[in-house]
Amino acid sequence: MTISDLVIDNRSYRRFFQDVVVERRALEKLVDLARLSASAQNLQPLKYFLSCDSDVNAIIFRHLTWAGYLQGWTGPEEGERPSAYVLIIGDKSISASFGIDSGIAAQSIRLGATEMGLGSCVVGSIKRKKLAESLGLSDRFEILLAIPIGKPKETVVLETVRENGDIKYWRDNAGVHHVPKRTLNEVIVNLN
Repeated sequence: MTISDLVIDNRSYRRFFQDVVVERRALEKLVDLARLSASAQNLQPLKYFLSCDSDVNAIIFRHLTWAGYLQGWTGPEEGERPSAYVLIIGDKSISASFGIDSGIAAQSIRLGATEMGLGSCVVGSIKRKKLAESLGLSDRFEILLAIPIGKPKETVVLETVRENGDIKYWRDNAGVHHVPKRTLNEVIVNLN
């Protein structure tokens, strides 16, 4: 798989085959990719909480908000939930702010998951304080992002943004998830 293939195949999946197990060792390999990725000032202030345990996954799940553009959808139903999670956590004993590190780490994890044949999504809408309490995390840690991981149970297709400019993703009657993307010409700024 080329880097182009990985980027194109790296879609935000929100429905999974919940019964397909993702082993802890796979999660550790993904976090190792993040660990080796760039970090501002090389501070490396990120830590990671891994779960492939169904009880812990249920705790994490209920503290996330899924797919804001899909009105009335509260997230995947039982049987379609992720079988694993990586939480990206900032260690405040190392740094007071975490800048772009969490985004770099999340992309590295997601590209690695794609290479493994898994799907993932970045969730930033998290009830952080309640989740930290539920997991027993120290005040030293700040939950930054959640990455649900599993074997994808949905089809995600890319399409060009329509003439009306609407960039909202949507699902058709067959459950196919459509993601509008701006054209290359629209995202390049020319100074003329």
